[in-house]
Amino acid sequence: MSSASDHPWDHEADATGVRMRDVMGQLLQKLRYEPTVKRIRATLGGQTVVDTTRAMLVWEPRRVVPGYAVPDEDIRAEISLRSSPPFENGSVGFMLPDLSKIPVLDPRIPFDVRTTPGEPVEVRVAGTDATAAGFRARDPGLAGYVILAFADFGSWFEEDDEIISHPHDPYGRIDIRGTSRHVQLILDGHILADTTRARMLFETNLPARYYLPIEDVVAPLEPSSTRSMCSYKGSATWYSAIIGDRRLDDIAWQYEHPLSDAADVQDYVAFLDERLDLVIDGEQQKRSVTPWS
Repeated sequence: MSSASDHPWDHEADATGVRMRDVMGQLLQKLRYEPTVKRIRATLGGQTVVDTTRAMLVWEPRRVVPGYAVPDEDIRAEISLRSSPPFENGSVGFMLPDLSKIPVLDPRIPFDVRTTPGEPVEVRVAGTDATAAGFRARDPGLAGYVILAFADFGSWFEEDDEIISHPHDPYGRIDIRGTSRHVQLILDGHILADTTRARMLFETNLPARYYLPIEDVVAPLEPSSTRSMCSYKGSATWYSAIIGDRRLDDIAWQYEHPLSDAADVQDYVAFLDERLDLVIDGEQQKRSVTPWS
């Protein structure tokens, strides 16, 4: 019969817990990959050049979103070597202090910024000028695979649904919750928005965002020419806010036709509160540090 001390949870070495975000931050510095059972297809030059059920999701070190890696034999195009870009030395990227002590690479950082050894290649549709960048990572787990530059292809599909911006992270998600907290956005004493009807959007590894009914936005908003894409939420329209004789460029955004995951914030407005004073129930919040600060 075993004694209580025989149980693994009784050992001192197992008694210290870990914060999940700290674990994820440590993993950011490693090359990570995960097989996906989804059928992945991509078009280039109007032709389907990728069709596979053997794709991998790959995160190069410091990358916060994955790319697709595809077996050579599932690429219906010519693959050839191309010149090698310089290896990244840690000077490029954005800070997410709550996740990592080193700069992270978000989707705005070009594909050819390399953080792991390997071999750059080019994918070309035979007889055309349609090309895309690729990369063979020097890792046994990815032997025979090419990581493909998502933005170089015309379209991507998981099964029969189109994917925009970048592949979805199976370990990331968004949740939306209604809240009756008193939310105010203020700058230099000027109130931009004031509501008790916000919807909070929680996204893995990012600060919570407060989406507000347009009726509760006090500052005049002017549409901007800026547009952005989110793989989970869709295409966003950006706005500048007018405070007296001051204009805050691209300070707010709205999803007019969101993807299904973000349907609950359709037509609501969110602000870059990294650049504003966010007051919740009368208490000013510490400004978050993000790639948009």
